[in-house]
Amino acid sequence: MEQTSLFQNQSQEPLASRLRPQTLSDYVGQKHLIGQGKILWQLIEHDQISSMIFWGPPGVGKTTLARIIANCTQSEFIDFSAVTSGIKDIKAVMKQAQEKQMMGIRTIVFVDEIHRFNKAQQDAFLPYVEQGSIILIGATTENPSFEINSALLSRCKVFVLHGLEIEDILDLLKHALSSEQGFGNENIEIEDNGLYMIASFSNGDARMALNTLEMAVLNGEQQENKIVISQKIIEECTNRKSFLYDKKGEEHYNIISALHKSMRNSDVDAAIYWLARMLEAGEDPLYIARRLVRFASEDIGMTDSRALEIAIAGYQACHFLGVPECNVHLTHVVTYLSLSVKSNALYMAYESAKKDALDTLGEPVPLQIRNAPTKLMKELHYGEGYQYAHDYEDQITSMTCLPDKIGDHHYYHPTMQGSEAKVAARLQTIQNLRNKHKNRNE
Repeated sequence: MEQTSLFQNQSQEPLASRLRPQTLSDYVGQKHLIGQGKILWQLIEHDQISSMIFWGPPGVGKTTLARIIANCTQSEFIDFSAVTSGIKDIKAVMKQAQEKQMMGIRTIVFVDEIHRFNKAQQDAFLPYVEQGSIILIGATTENPSFEINSALLSRCKVFVLHGLEIEDILDLLKHALSSEQGFGNENIEIEDNGLYMIASFSNGDARMALNTLEMAVLNGEQQENKIVISQKIIEECTNRKSFLYDKKGEEHYNIISALHKSMRNSDVDAAIYWLARMLEAGEDPLYIARRLVRFASEDIGMTDSRALEIAIAGYQACHFLGVPECNVHLTHVVTYLSLSVKSNALYMAYESAKKDALDTLGEPVPLQIRNAPTKLMKELHYGEGYQYAHDYEDQITSMTCLPDKIGDHHYYHPTMQGSEAKVAARLQTIQNLRNKHKNRNE
């Protein structure tokens, strides 16, 4: 008897394509846009679709949402790739759309990776968008403000799509195992922890999650009439070990705390280790980069202002490159911050000022530093007694800028560490000059 392949009767399409949602009710994620009553839901429900740009990371449903819109609005759908198409192709598609318009049929032109088009190619869409010959829906992983011509962008509504939550991806994976379009006709055995590993590995990308599941099934172990997917198989498919790490759980906060405190303690080796633990467990590099930006001012501040510049540069590198390329940039930032001289003077200054601010919210702004653009304001003494610093030889005056109630309060107390020692000296100079002017005026 000839043995049949497990997948002989299944479509050769990738799992992600077979399971692509056809209606809004099947669509997963982006509830801030397509939840009932939300803006995009309203536009689709009332068939008031106009040209728009979907901006978000890969695998969050940009193409799927465009196809659903086409189905819901009964429009012709043309899938257009910015990677393989030129101006000649654009004009041919536009001519086709105009012919459809004459027959009363709207055309949705979906342009994937629209940021890859150059200015001339993007401009080729403009007259057809303006005339209403097409409804343009562009998808991009890059910031539209920088990558799409302002003329075209001004004619499109931008919707920001977010990476899917782990719970959303778990629902997709379970649906894939039960659906006839997926593996519903097969006996697949996989523990919930295994599904969670795949969902965590995907980093909000539904396509990646489904591709990983498909690979795990294809490489699963045949046991009698079922396919068993073990943790080892998932680790091989994702090329990583299963770390004790939950992005929303306690261990997540334990590890980011370990990174922060290792840098604060100038332990560069420990800091790099905890960074690697987070990245290899699937943490979003931009989350780490944001924490490093905060650390640069909270724990270093004026002792080395270059720390903030380098942290910002690291964030930008992560945004441009993503993982795994940006791992070395984050290591660069972590190393610099770890080795920098530390000071929490800026953090303490704000906390002290915040307390006073909350206690004195009703205190008026001193008259001498109020703006006086009108005659009435001047009659009310706005700006009276203002001292223009540039009129003074040393650009320092005796004028008080704090409310009277807290006029003698000081918040920033620099340390004598690193460059902050120079800052402390400058602050003392300013105070001496201010006292000199004050004594002279008395």
